[in-house]
Amino acid sequence: MRRLDLMKRHTPSVTCTDSLPSLPDILEPGLSVVFCGINPGVTAASTGQHFAGRGNRFWRTVHLAGFTPEQIAPEDDRTLLQYGCGLTAVVSRPTARADELSQWEFKAAASEFEQKIERHAPQCVAFLGKMALAAMSGRRDIQWGAQPRTFGGARVWVLPNPSGLNRSFSLDALVIAYRELRLAVATAASV
Repeated sequence: MRRLDLMKRHTPSVTCTDSLPSLPDILEPGLSVVFCGINPGVTAASTGQHFAGRGNRFWRTVHLAGFTPEQIAPEDDRTLLQYGCGLTAVVSRPTARADELSQWEFKAAASEFEQKIERHAPQCVAFLGKMALAAMSGRRDIQWGAQPRTFGGARVWVLPNPSGLNRSFSLDALVIAYRELRLAVATAASV
């Protein structure tokens, strides 16, 4: 294998999105759920609001699943804290598509990300999609829903990614999956 080919496989690409700012976390200690995206999209990073892409179904899904009494607009993303939920991403570098990230970026982010979850101590961390958890854990057998292991001391759930690029799941399927998490968190809180 030529040296240039090897470097391409192990070095993250540098694109025009690298000049975009990282998206700030929306976190505070003791939340019920921290929704964890893979990384910020370009629109979200450029506006400074989580899940701001026109086709992203996150805000509609969390509302219909019962996490919020009304649908929150991306520009009001910090409102989510009022409902015991927070937002973060595993990799801070914005990209147009998550598949633009390298395995190296996930491995480099893993320790700091786990420490962030430990520091904020949510009841549950909900990974949006399997990609980030699979890359950090080295496991490929990840199923949807509740996971057998904790992460940073929090229970782990894997939910379908609400990105407009993910058309494997309809809005109804997203709502069902997210509602299952909401009901599990509510049941755990009442015990």
